[in-house]
Amino acid sequence: MKLVRRDLVPNGPGGVNLVPEEDDDMWHAYNLISAGDTVKAATVRKVIREMGSGERKSDRVRLKLEIKVEGTDYDKEGSVLRIRGKNVLESEHVKIGQFHTLVIEPHRPFLLKKDIWDSVALDILHQACDPAASADLAVFLMQEGLAHLFLIGKSITTTRARIETAIPRKHGPAIAGYELALKKFFENVLQAFLKHIDFKVVRCVVIASPGFTKDQFRDYLLLEAERRELRPIIENKSRLILAHSNSGYKHSLKEVLDAPTVMSLIKDTKAAQEVRALKDFFTMLSNDTARACYGPKHVEVAHERMAIQTLLITDGLFRNSDIATRQKYVKFVESVKDSGGTVHIFSSMHVSGEQLAQLTGVAAILRFPLPDLEDIEM
Repeated sequence: MKLVRRDLVPNGPGGVNLVPEEDDDMWHAYNLISAGDTVKAATVRKVIREMGSGERKSDRVRLKLEIKVEGTDYDKEGSVLRIRGKNVLESEHVKIGQFHTLVIEPHRPFLLKKDIWDSVALDILHQACDPAASADLAVFLMQEGLAHLFLIGKSITTTRARIETAIPRKHGPAIAGYELALKKFFENVLQAFLKHIDFKVVRCVVIASPGFTKDQFRDYLLLEAERRELRPIIENKSRLILAHSNSGYKHSLKEVLDAPTVMSLIKDTKAAQEVRALKDFFTMLSNDTARACYGPKHVEVAHERMAIQTLLITDGLFRNSDIATRQKYVKFVESVKDSGGTVHIFSSMHVSGEQLAQLTGVAAILRFPLPDLEDIEM
């Protein structure tokens, strides 16, 4: 995200001029923009004019509008953010108070104003505008006849391709058909690789599968790269990492990100820190139940007793349409930090964030056991 201008007071009012530059930035914008904020951007509005003859003519007019936000929708596949609200800027074509939807997409600048820039909003702004925080990873999850390609950014995991090919069984006279089908499958995966992997952005590519499918595909990839003189693959073959997965489906992604070889490559990214924190939480929940808790009530009681060592919370809780609820969670996070706790705000667009959301969206690892928490109703 490009920060063009910043004019704000921490825990007070102000605005920022921003230009999203990549898909991840659209997710940050979605998390930054809340109900009650105002957003100003160029837009196109259909305007109906009365002609002298009484005929009505419609034109599409390009203009700048500023709206008071009432709701946001994020389309991750199209990488588009739609912001709904009432116009607050006088215009010859749109009256004050009229509803409009602004569409924000990469490379379209906008001005965001807030009455209060709280600590969570400032953290999101810092992450979005810090180029050093970006460390992208591509993962191919494969099994014979099925492959998924995931691109993992600092805050979002997107499915870029699904490749499926029918492969006959590998025995008897059918073996020739098996080898032909497998080659076709690998060729389709290679085409997805060439279309979606840009080594200027991607730090490394993990190829994961059960059995030897990953090894066979890497061999095919390198052989074809030499034969077709595919320079990006030849020059970056050291960035191809093999890992084990139980399947070619998305649920195996967490297992791949947990692998030590992969963790060492992405250890500085936000995604890796989340994966580690969630793994530590589940380990604590298994080995010492009294030192792990989840659910808003249990976590709040644990904090009242100054027991929280690590707080795990999903970003979805800060997008609550009720401003009071959102502020409650912001203050809660600040309070945990002030008392010496570590806070991980999980992206609900990452696998780890999805897992945490299934546990109510908030959990904690405790400094000391609180066995009586289980007696408190959730």
